Amino acid sequence: MKILVTGAWQCTEEQLNIIRNMGHEVVFMQNEKDRCPVDYAWIEGVICNGLFLYHDIRKFTSLKYIQLTSAGFDRVDVDYINANNITIYNARGVYSVPMAEYALCGVLQLLKNTRFFDENQKKREWVKNRSVLELCGKNVCIVGCGNVGTECAKRFKAFGCNVFGVDLYPRQDESYSVIYSLQDLTSALSKVQVVVLTLPLTEESRHIINAEALASLPDDAILVNIARGGVVDTAALIDVLSAGKLGGAVLDVFEEEPLSEGSPLWGMDNVIVTPHNSFVGDGNSQRLADVIMTNLRGN
Repeated sequence: MKILVTGAWQCTEEQLNIIRNMGHEVVFMQNEKDRCPVDYAWIEGVICNGLFLYHDIRKFTSLKYIQLTSAGFDRVDVDYINANNITIYNARGVYSVPMAEYALCGVLQLLKNTRFFDENQKKREWVKNRSVLELCGKNVCIVGCGNVGTECAKRFKAFGCNVFGVDLYPRQDESYSVIYSLQDLTSALSKVQVVVLTLPLTEESRHIINAEALASLPDDAILVNIARGGVVDTAALIDVLSAGKLGGAVLDVFEEEPLSEGSPLWGMDNVIVTPHNSFVGDGNSQRLADVIMTNLRGN
């Protein structure tokens, strides 16, 4: 197979040679926005992330294989890919561990009010805080029970939480006490102290956390979004937070990125804002390489 590899995969020359030794021809392209180094018709397979945001997929007339370095499929035309019998893989499981650790860390920061102690440390002030809370015993709802969601469930369960899920395809899973249907989302949210969003962004899931869903949450609930910004109605979330009707939010993704300097989310004491960074981890490189090599060997 003739493969275009982009800089979305920070591979080594040794890894490229392994692919060549499988019998594939390889061309490397560092920046996905750049001009393609070969004729589009030459390319039969790609290893990329946002390549098709800058290069029309219809120009790749010989394309039969796509390996994404992302977990989401929102940067590719899935309908076109399916209609043209193109095999596509995502980075399934690659980023689940750091994302789950991030979700747990963010919730603990809010419950333990670490921002208060951090500010006092900077001022060298010895001030106790009697309002910190425990995570143990809390009801945690994972919305989207795929790899990322399940890694989150395992960690919250280890902290003594009652973890249940909401998913398009309910199933029995030892990591959850129960997994509800997506139709039961509002009812499920009414029972939680923590809700973690890990579901993919689709037309059906866009703004699934809207004013109605937010109103169903208890006033002390913490919302964590490590999915995509578009699954949350940002304006509705800001309204709820501004009214003091939510315990807090841990937000790593936003409808518009980067987050505007003028967004009120930056200045809210009970909101943790990070720049789409939850997926970063020192084990990602090896996990991604393993996924890529395994999928190539199977094709």
